[in-house]
Amino acid sequence: MDDQPTERGQRLSRAAAQRLSLYLRCVAGWPADEEKVSSGRIAEAVGVSDAQVRRDLAALGHLGQRGVGYDARELATAIRTALGINRPWRAVLIGVGNLGRALLRYQGFRAQGFEIVGLFDSDPGKVGQSVEGLTVESVVGLAERVAALGAELGVLTVPGETAHAVAEALVTAGIRGILNFAPVVLKLPRRVRLVTVDLAIQLEQLAFQVQHGDSATRPADDD
Repeated sequence: MDDQPTERGQRLSRAAAQRLSLYLRCVAGWPADEEKVSSGRIAEAVGVSDAQVRRDLAALGHLGQRGVGYDARELATAIRTALGINRPWRAVLIGVGNLGRALLRYQGFRAQGFEIVGLFDSDPGKVGQSVEGLTVESVVGLAERVAALGAELGVLTVPGETAHAVAEALVTAGIRGILNFAPVVLKLPRRVRLVTVDLAIQLEQLAFQVQHGDSATRPADDD
């Protein structure tokens, strides 16, 4: 990949970055005996147009050849670089309840380079427990422990009423990005990136699509 991949990745829109993640899933599972993959095959697998795939991948540099396609391994490397997952990311998880424990058991995080290095909870009954090889620690002193662990990301699986306070503590600790599963809207400093996963909202959107069927407008490729 030519030029400066990090800067290219920063210019990608969120929608494009989401599509790149889907492309990566497609390319990473490409058969080992098929070195080349076409934009058409990716488009078919992901559910977008061929032209959209070509536009997205063109932003990564000169990777493919017209009529030949893309080298699958080279393309996977370029996408990972653009997404910033060509290096390990250390994260802490706050809230070791049912959802938190389920996330800890998910092997996909480690496979993509994300390592949970610390667990924290405000419940004294959980502090000291061993969960998936990690010892649950108290949220008291969170800032010092985050720095010691070298974590850059935080995962919030706490109740909504405590999410703001915990998020602020993570910001103070120097966390650069937060994945929020609490059903609240968090307002953080601009320097801290936030992704909120509200499962109820996702179900609402699914219900809307099922209710309205074909009349539900599909987003344009480049939204």
